[in-house]
Amino acid sequence: MKITILGSGTWGIALARVLSRNGSSLTVWSKFPEEAEKLAAAREAPNLPGIHIPEEIRFTADAEEAAEGADWLLNAVPSVYVRETAALFSSCVRGDPVWISASKGIESDTLMTLTEVIEDEVVRNGMPRPRTVALSGPTHAEEVARDMPTLIVCAGDDPELTAGVQKLFEGSCIRPYSNADKRGVQICGALKNVEALAVGIAKGLGYGDNTRAAMITRGMEEIRRLGLAMGCCERTFFGLAGIGDLIVTATSEHSRNNRAGTLIGQGKTPEEALKEVGMVVEGVYALPAAIRLCEQYDMEMPLIRAVQEVILNGADPKEIVQDLMSRKLKQENG
Repeated sequence: MKITILGSGTWGIALARVLSRNGSSLTVWSKFPEEAEKLAAAREAPNLPGIHIPEEIRFTADAEEAAEGADWLLNAVPSVYVRETAALFSSCVRGDPVWISASKGIESDTLMTLTEVIEDEVVRNGMPRPRTVALSGPTHAEEVARDMPTLIVCAGDDPELTAGVQKLFEGSCIRPYSNADKRGVQICGALKNVEALAVGIAKGLGYGDNTRAAMITRGMEEIRRLGLAMGCCERTFFGLAGIGDLIVTATSEHSRNNRAGTLIGQGKTPEEALKEVGMVVEGVYALPAAIRLCEQYDMEMPLIRAVQEVILNGADPKEIVQDLMSRKLKQENG
């Protein structure tokens, strides 16, 4: 059984460590030859200091080599690179590997989930529609890499296929659950990043636990209402991929979205905040898609609109908070 992980960032490395212990042949592909060489030699990732990468894990920047004989292709590149990565590997693979999407996002121009992006690109390149499964949930790479107990969701249309993905993690620090709501799981994974930016901005302004709890709760309600309009399963939003992932992303020291939002609330420009974080902040990339979905489904989503005003339109966060607090009074479940 050969697993190829596409992407050598912290999440790709963390997953590689977990999966390599279950006896699978495992290769990690990096887009950058120099990075692949450094990881192979140092056996440590720059953003995971002190974490040893097992010798059994191979690294390559050659897509043909990475794809050869792969039974599973696990995508862990940032969301904005999923389509080009799928295009590259769809021209290299032989047979019918299962594509696992462990990235979180929505493509801004097509509004496709990332498994839909993979399927679209593979078919576009003349191959049969691939089998896909989405991974999501409260899964910070920094903790998975340290073998801390973590629960994850394997979401797919085929119960037998999702069960197969679950088996890949059996006996590891990751306990996998299955979920048939592939779209809902991915909508949660993308939009919680935007909501976490809002919570971070509030933290940066100096607001406390009351504000944070309220924003997490109302943020999840925004995602739930949109998801239901899109035909998703309501239970998904109260599970690991929904409220679980939003809680960890909106509160954790490891969260890039939370950190970026905090810096913006403290007075940094979005550009300055992203530069200081130094890694991909997925909420910023998901924001345009979130706004378009609001419009397409005629959905009122005040917190996402607030993030839009601050990040894209340069509004003063304090004034936006006052606007939110001054909205028309209404029932909580109305």
